[in-house]
Amino acid sequence: MELFDYEKRHADYVRTHLGECTVLLRSNGAFPLDAPGKIAAYGCGVRGTVKGGTGSGEVNSRYFVTVEEGLRAAGFTITSTAWLDAYDAVRAEARKQFIKDVKAKARANGEMAMLAAMGAVMPEPDHDLPLDAEGDAAIYVLSRLSGEGNDRPVNGDVKLCASEKRDILALNEKYKKFMLVINTGSVVDLSEVSGVANILVMSQLGSESGNGLADILLGQQNPSGKLSTTWSAWEDYCTIGDFGGKADTRYREGVYVGYRYFDAVGKKALYPFGYGLSYTSFKTVCDGVCVKGESVTVRASVTNTGSRPGKEVVQVYLSAPWGKLDKPWQDLAGFAKTAELAPGEQGQVEICFRLRDLASYDEERSAFVLESGDYIVRVGNSSAATTIAAVLTLPCEVVTLQARHCGGRPDFADWRPARREAEEIGADVPRILVSAAEIATETAVYDEPVAIEEMVKGLTDEQLAWLNVGAAAAGGGVLSVIGNASKLVSGAAGESSDAARDRGLGVMVMADGPAGLRLHRKFYRDEKGVHAVGAAGLPESKLETMPAALRWLLKRLGGGDKVKKGVTVEYQYCTALPIGTALAQSWNVELAEGCGDIVGSEMERFGVHFWLAPALNIHRSILCGRNFEYFSEDPLIGGRMAAALTLGVQKHPGCGTTIKHYCANNQETNRYTNNSPLSERALREIYLRGFELCVREAQPLALMTSYNLLNGEHTSERRDICEDILRSEWGYRGIVMTDWLIALMPAAKESPYRKPRAGLIAAAGGELVMPGDKKDVKDILAALRSGELSRSQLEVNVSRLYRTWQKLQ
Repeated sequence: MELFDYEKRHADYVRTHLGECTVLLRSNGAFPLDAPGKIAAYGCGVRGTVKGGTGSGEVNSRYFVTVEEGLRAAGFTITSTAWLDAYDAVRAEARKQFIKDVKAKARANGEMAMLAAMGAVMPEPDHDLPLDAEGDAAIYVLSRLSGEGNDRPVNGDVKLCASEKRDILALNEKYKKFMLVINTGSVVDLSEVSGVANILVMSQLGSESGNGLADILLGQQNPSGKLSTTWSAWEDYCTIGDFGGKADTRYREGVYVGYRYFDAVGKKALYPFGYGLSYTSFKTVCDGVCVKGESVTVRASVTNTGSRPGKEVVQVYLSAPWGKLDKPWQDLAGFAKTAELAPGEQGQVEICFRLRDLASYDEERSAFVLESGDYIVRVGNSSAATTIAAVLTLPCEVVTLQARHCGGRPDFADWRPARREAEEIGADVPRILVSAAEIATETAVYDEPVAIEEMVKGLTDEQLAWLNVGAAAAGGGVLSVIGNASKLVSGAAGESSDAARDRGLGVMVMADGPAGLRLHRKFYRDEKGVHAVGAAGLPESKLETMPAALRWLLKRLGGGDKVKKGVTVEYQYCTALPIGTALAQSWNVELAEGCGDIVGSEMERFGVHFWLAPALNIHRSILCGRNFEYFSEDPLIGGRMAAALTLGVQKHPGCGTTIKHYCANNQETNRYTNNSPLSERALREIYLRGFELCVREAQPLALMTSYNLLNGEHTSERRDICEDILRSEWGYRGIVMTDWLIALMPAAKESPYRKPRAGLIAAAGGELVMPGDKKDVKDILAALRSGELSRSQLEVNVSRLYRTWQKLQ
C-alpha cells in the first residue's frame, strides 16, 4: 500500500506520540521486552482491535493497523493463531444473534433498526477455548466498542464477562511476562483482575493503533499518559444523580462529579484521576509559588530517577475555603507535561492559573465569588498523590463576575457532602497574602445591539428563513439521517444554504469527527454533483442492521461500487486520530494542537470549512456510550484540549472547528427529547466551563447545540445560554448550529417533551438549523407571523453567518 505524502507525514506524527496517550496502571518491570520474539496474544482486541467509537466519531481512513498486524510487522511470532481463529467463530455466531435481537427489539418498539442499532454494544460472548499456546511473553487485549445512540450495559461491557476474567487471571499466573491491554474508550471495572502485574490502558489510538502498541511493548515508546477519568469498581461510582432516564435525568450530585465525588465521600478509587505509571520513575519538587494580582504561578523541578527516558505530568490542585457555599476538596487548577527527560536529567515546568477561574457560583446573587479564607495549593502527579505547596489567604470576598440567572431551575436542591475537617498544615508551608483589590471584577452586559450587514437588509423574510436552515432543505432525504447531506464534498455531513451566493455569502461545508474527518474514501464527480463509491460511505456495522432493500437503495444513492465510464475516481483518505479520551490522557496540549493541525490540513485539501468537533461534554457517568469522543470528567482538561485542537485547525485558512454538544449532554438514552434538570451552579462550574475555556482561548468559528433539554427547555431554544452566557459573558463571535436531524428525528417516545422547533431556535440566536428541512423553513416563517420570532433576529443570525463566511476566506 503506497500512501500519499501527506498521509505518511500525518501517520508518522501520530505514531510517534501514541505512547503519550496510553496509561500504565500496573508494572512489575517485566516490560518493555528486550526484543520481538514468540508471543501468545489472546483476547477479542487482537484481531478485533477498535480504533475509535461508532457513529459520527467514525473515520473512514484508508487503513487501520490491528494489534495482530502491528505485532507481526514488529517481528513478533504469534503462537496463538488457533485460539484467535476459534474465537472469531464464536464471536461471529454471537454477532448474528445480536443483530437478530436488535432488529426484533426495534420492531417491538416501532423504531428503525438502523437507528436502534446505532452505538448498540454486543456483550462479549463467554466461551471455553483452551489457552494452550506457548511464548516468551503473553498479552490479553480487552476491547470494547461503544458509540453514538446507545449507552453502555454493565454486564459484559463495564464488567468483564466470566471467560475474560478467567483467561486474564490464568495468563497472569502462567507467564512471568504478561500484560493486560485495555483497548477501550471508557472505563472498565478491573477490580476482579486488579492483581494482574502489568496493565496498560491502550485506549483507542486510530489508524496506527497496532503499531503503537508494538512500539510500547518493545520500549520504543514509553507510556506517559495519566487518567483523565477516575477508574474504579462499578459499585464505587456516584449514584446520587440519575442516569439513563427516558424523560428526566436529574443531576442531583451537583458539582461533585468524578474525583470530586470520590474526595467528598472519602472513597479511595482503584486508579484515581490523574494517575499513571511509566517505564521509568520521577521525583517532583515544588520550587515555589508566587502570586501577582489574581495570577498564581507554580514552578516545579522534575528529575528522571529511573533508567529509561520518559515524560512526567505535574498537576496543580486548589482547595478553596468552605464558606457560605460548600466546596469540593480540590479542583484541578493547572497542569504541565515535561519534555522527554533522559535518566538522571532534570527539567522544569511552570504552571499558571487565575484565581478567578476557580471561583464558585452563588445562585442567590447570580455571581461568581471567591470567598474569603485560605486557598491551599497542592502539587503532585495524581489527585490522590499531592503535597501542599502553599496557602493563599484572601482577606475578604471578591465578586469576580456579576451575571444574571440563566439555564432555568431544577425541582431539587443539590446534594451537599459533610463538611470536611480542617486540615493541619505544617509550619514550613509558605503563606501568601492575596490582595483582593488586584483581582479583576466584572459585570456582564447583556442585550447589546448587533450590527446588521448591508447585504442582509434587502433580503425578504423567506430568503432570511432559508438562510437560517441548512442546504438539505432542498431535499436531503435518507442521506441526511446518516450525516451525509453535502452536495459539494462527498461524505460530508452537510452544508449551509447557497441562497445568498450572489450576495457574497458562500456555502459552508461541514464534516463529522471528532477523531479525524469522516468523508467518503472514494468518489467521483459528474454533472449532478459528487457520488460515493460504495454504499453511501456507511460502515458494515450499519449496513448489517438494514433490510436488503434499504441497503440496495443506499448503494444507489451513494453511487454504488461501479462508476460511470469516463469519470475519474478521486480519493479522500483521512487520518484516524486517537479518540478524545486518549488525547486527554496525554495531558499534552501541544500534541492536541498538532492533531488539530493534521485535521486542518486535510480540511484544506478536501474543501471542508467546519469540522464538527471537538466534543467536550463531561464524563459524568462511565455508562455514557459517547464518552470515547469526550475528554474527561474535569472541565479544565476538556477546555484546554478543545482549545488546542481549535488552534491547530484554525491556523489553516478557510477552516474552523465546531465545539459540541452545548450543553449538559451526558447520555445517549432517548437523547432527542431527554431533559437534564440541574442547578445553575453545576451548569456553570462543571458543564459549561470547558466550553468557556475553549471560547476564551481559541474562539472556535462554530458551536453546536445538543439534542437534550435543559431544565425543561431544549438547549437550542434557550436564549439565555445561546446569547446571554455564550456571547454576552464569554464574548463568543462565531455561529451557533443545531445537532443533526432536528426535523427528521424520531418522535419522542416515553417522554412528555416535544421536539425542538426551528422558529424558536432562530429566536434564541441559532444561526443554522442542520441539516435542514422544508418544514424548518415553514416553522420559521410561522414564528415570524406569530411574533415568536422577530425579523431583526433573523437579520442578526444571517449577519453572523456572513461575517463567519468572511473569516473563512
